[in-house]
Amino acid sequence: MKQEANLKLDRCPHCQVAKPNLTGHWSGDTKDANGRNRRNWKTYVCLTCGGMVTTVAPVVQQGMADITYYWPSTKSVEETVPERARTFLEQAIASIHAPAGAVMLTASSVDAMLKDKGLKEGSLFKRIDKAAEQHLITNEMAKWAHAVRLDANEQRHADEEAALPDEADAERSIEFALALAQFLFVLPARVAAGLGDANPKM
Repeated sequence: MKQEANLKLDRCPHCQVAKPNLTGHWSGDTKDANGRNRRNWKTYVCLTCGGMVTTVAPVVQQGMADITYYWPSTKSVEETVPERARTFLEQAIASIHAPAGAVMLTASSVDAMLKDKGLKEGSLFKRIDKAAEQHLITNEMAKWAHAVRLDANEQRHADEEAALPDEADAERSIEFALALAQFLFVLPARVAAGLGDANPKM
C-alpha cells in the first residue's frame, strides 16, 4: 500500500464505513539526528466522519515506498478464532456506528467463544465467571467483562429502564471481546505453532 493521493483501506478505522474516501491532508519528511532514517509522514481525512489517519513510509530515491505503519489501525479478528465467534465480532466491529447492535453482536461473539470451550449452561456472565473458575481466563478478565456492556438481553427486549449504549460502550465491549479471543484462541495457537517450530519432527 502506497502513500497515494487517497489511502486505500477496506474500512475507516474511526467510523468503519466500507471503502472510505480517505483524502490526503498533509505530508512531511523527517530524519534522525545523524541525517539518516528518512521517513515521509502523511495524514488522510475520512470524508464521511472527518477522522484522520496517519501513515509513515521510508523515503526512497525513486518511486514510492510501501507504507510501514498507519494509525489508528483497523481492528481485525484472527483466523484462529472459531468461525461463528469471528463472524459475530467482525460484524460488531463493522457496525460500531450502531452501538446497540454492536453490543448485541459482541455479546453473541463472547457467547460463541464460551460455548466453543464447553461452557453452555446459565447466563453469559455466569459462564464468564465459570471460565475464570476453570482458569480459562483470569479473574481480572472476568471483572472486566462485568464492567463493559454485554447486556444483549436488555437490547433485544428493549428494556425501558436500560440506558442505550453509545459508541464508547460498544468500543469497550469490542475491546474486551478481542482480548478474550486473544486469550482463548490466538495465543494458544501461537504457542502451539512456536513449540512446533522449536521441536520439528525428525
